[in-house]
Amino acid sequence: MLAGWAVALLSLTWSAHQSLAVPRIAECGLSCSQGFTCRSRGNWNILNSFCRPLPGSMAPSVLGALTLSTAMKCAPQGGCSLLLHVHASLTLHESLRGLELCSMSPDTQETQCHSVRVSRASRQRQEGQQLQVHFNCFEVRVAQSLYVTLRTVPYFCGVQLEQQYRVKDCGDEDVRRNVPDCFARKLSYRVDRSRKVVLVQVPEAPRGPDYYVRLCLKWIACEDAGAPVRVTANSVSRMVSLPYSQELPCLCLESWSATLDAVRTQTCPFENDTEALWETIRYHPASQALSWEPACPVRGYVSLCWRPDPGAQCQELKHSARSAHGRVQYSLVDTQPQLCLKFSTSRGFSVSCPFQRPGFPAWKMTVRPAPLRTHLRVTFFSPSPAHFQVRLCHRGKMWPLACHQTLQAAALSPASANLTADPVFVDVPGEEACGPNTCIQGWRTDVLFSGPQQLCALQCAVTQGTADRDGCLIKNKQVPGLDCRVQ
Repeated sequence: MLAGWAVALLSLTWSAHQSLAVPRIAECGLSCSQGFTCRSRGNWNILNSFCRPLPGSMAPSVLGALTLSTAMKCAPQGGCSLLLHVHASLTLHESLRGLELCSMSPDTQETQCHSVRVSRASRQRQEGQQLQVHFNCFEVRVAQSLYVTLRTVPYFCGVQLEQQYRVKDCGDEDVRRNVPDCFARKLSYRVDRSRKVVLVQVPEAPRGPDYYVRLCLKWIACEDAGAPVRVTANSVSRMVSLPYSQELPCLCLESWSATLDAVRTQTCPFENDTEALWETIRYHPASQALSWEPACPVRGYVSLCWRPDPGAQCQELKHSARSAHGRVQYSLVDTQPQLCLKFSTSRGFSVSCPFQRPGFPAWKMTVRPAPLRTHLRVTFFSPSPAHFQVRLCHRGKMWPLACHQTLQAAALSPASANLTADPVFVDVPGEEACGPNTCIQGWRTDVLFSGPQQLCALQCAVTQGTADRDGCLIKNKQVPGLDCRVQ
């Protein structure tokens, strides 16, 4: 009894496997329902693109069905190709000679057409009967998208069936095991970062095709980043070494079999290495422009920001957000070390501060007691002509820094590189500037984008006779020689 159940279970399992397999065909061809004589012709008749008025005796529903599926044709030496199987039906009418099937790929606009003609004798004998047509000579590729149309011959206006279809892909087990285009997906690789090479192991496939592998930069299409390497099926070594210059998230390993119109697959080993994207920042001193151009496609935005302190959060400047889709450029940018670029993507954000490197001219701001004892003097030193403004900011317990009272500083004339000549200053009332929750900010106004320097918590109750020009006052105590500048 158990043996009988085992046989039944085995039979059921095999039947289920057979039903899931892609149908095999020995040769592509055309078949029509019994009693009809028909033939096919593989061409595109441009005259059949123009429709004729529908005869009054013909119903618009003469085209009864259009069904599409994937079929497989296998060669004796190994490897299978895919074909599109089309099932169509047509009710014969005295004005009809047959039907036309067309398959078009939206990606390449490649079109294949076949017309099926019914013999005159069959048309006269079977008029009013339904013709069933099975055709499977459309060559297709793995995962290809198709747009299939069915028309009458001749083509009558309004008598047409349309259908979109996607060919089975390598996710189908039967396709994955037998179609060479899917073999390339089985390759393995490892990255040797010290040598800057990607080592690719091409799988063995007895009687299979040769393979191509290469590195490419994946934009809309994969652009060359190295010459393709061909690995023959009988190679002794199936290991390929592909050198690269920079680890970019869009640098991908592409592979495909050496067959006509083979499907190409990409794997991107460095897809998480996004830091390299932010290294292409350029500053142009003549125009004072700051630019960035992505080395890979990026979804997100770029903005300018400034850091009040080295470890502080970078605060975005108003009106500086730009899409990171292509090249980004900012005109008239101040070269302050606190001014940075902020890159925000779905993975988070990254901040790069290009002016922290030596060689960029930067102005400085200091705060000292003013000759007028009740004021503080904010002084600016700059290696080039500039204009500045100062404002006071107050920090509350439950709200962020709020700034007001903008004070204008005078124009600055050309100064020497030692920052000692031609300073410009503005005096700030001490009773307003001094306090634990008060900050002084200064920034340039003759550029479009400037990051302010900021000095906070000035505990400097300034009174008559307790300060001079050589020191700062902190908590009513004079500290000679103290330089109250932004750190």
